Amino acid sequence: MAYDIQICIDCENAHDQADWWAETLGWPVEETNQDFIDEMLAKGFASPEDVIDHNGTRMWAAGSAVLQPVPPGSPVAPMRILFQPVPEPKTVKDRIHLDIRLAGDDINATRAALEARGATFLWEASQGPHLWYTMADPEGNEFCIS
Repeated sequence: MAYDIQICIDCENAHDQADWWAETLGWPVEETNQDFIDEMLAKGFASPEDVIDHNGTRMWAAGSAVLQPVPPGSPVAPMRILFQPVPEPKTVKDRIHLDIRLAGDDINATRAALEARGATFLWEASQGPHLWYTMADPEGNEFCIS
């Protein structure tokens, strides 16, 4: 049997990270079902401390996700990246990172745009004719663009 996966990224501010990555990838932030939140609060399954206001929308405090766009009616589930808050700061290099394939977009222009939005350039590498830049998002999580 084949399984779907979700990528989870530990971070300090899950909602800001989800917004940043949504813009970076061109993916939408997963919508929060306001009626479901109301129901969970009314039934006592959640407390007001479990919910935050983020950009004028009530969201679960426990995290935020971005979803890969898929065509309507597609049998393929969208890739989901979940950003979840953790109490400890990032202290070492990530053992897993995202590789962003730019589909023909200019790597230098993309790098400059990402840096303007808070990313950090870490280093350049290549293998044969294939060039990539290793970057860090605003919270220091490494990713590559190629």
